[in-house]
Formats: sequence, structure tokens, C-alpha cells
Amino acid sequence: MSHDVLNPTPEYLAFWRERHVCTLTTPRPDGTPHVVPVGVTYDPEAGLARVISNKHSKKVRNVLAAQAQAQAQAQAQPSAGGARVAVCQMEGRRWATLEGRAVVRTDEASVADAVARYAVRYGRTPSPNPDRVVIEITLDRAMGRA
Repeated sequence: MSHDVLNPTPEYLAFWRERHVCTLTTPRPDGTPHVVPVGVTYDPEAGLARVISNKHSKKVRNVLAAQAQAQAQAQAQPSAGGARVAVCQMEGRRWATLEGRAVVRTDEASVADAVARYAVRYGRTPSPNPDRVVIEITLDRAMGRA
């Protein structure tokens, strides 16, 4: 079932506010999917999902590689953005997937905002990490059964 990214149903949004481990799927440089467990926050007002991570992780390297490739192709394909990714969560028969273009944010304000959102959803503040970055996903598709 399709959902409006910016105007999700109350049930869909409530599901994304519950504490669930999610998956993030990023494209490897060879195009194959890389799937890892992550914590995700969903901000429908901004049309964004956020994943905090270590800047040295494979998922971050995948997004950065796709960003670089998209920037190189930007003149030929102006609509190209960051890496095409998906985040997903499930519990029993309920599931939800958000898709969009991801970029890596390193600025202090973006990281602090993402950590605060993570703390609200997951009920704990992550330990300080000077290598923390944010994978910020500009959403264009939402699916699921909540």
C-alpha cells in the first residue's frame, strides 16, 4: 500500500515512532544492494529520514560513492541526487518502507539534530562519537501496512 510521504496516515506515522530496528539498503559501487540494521527517524514535515552512523562505515562509503557519481553525471542528468536508498521496518504483519535519495551530512547542527531525534525514538542518547555523521534521505516514496 502506497502512502503520502509528507502526509502519512496516523497509523503509519505512529508505526514509525515506535521503537523498531530498521534496515538501510544502499547501493554498492558495483550496483548490488548492501543491507544493514540501523535506527531511523522519520520527519514527514521535512520529507526526510535520518540515520546516524560512523563516517568510516560501509553504508556511508556507499552513499558517498553514489553522491560522487551523481555529481559527475549532474550535467547530463540534472535530476540526479545522492544514492537511491531504502529504509524498512517490520513487526509481525506490519511493515513500512521509505525510499529516496541519500546524502551524507557532517555539519555539527545536522548531526546534533539527528542524534536528538534518535534519542526521542529509541529512548536513549548515543555515546558521543567525533566520527558521527548523518545519512539524510530526501523521501519520495512510502509504502507499507501499519
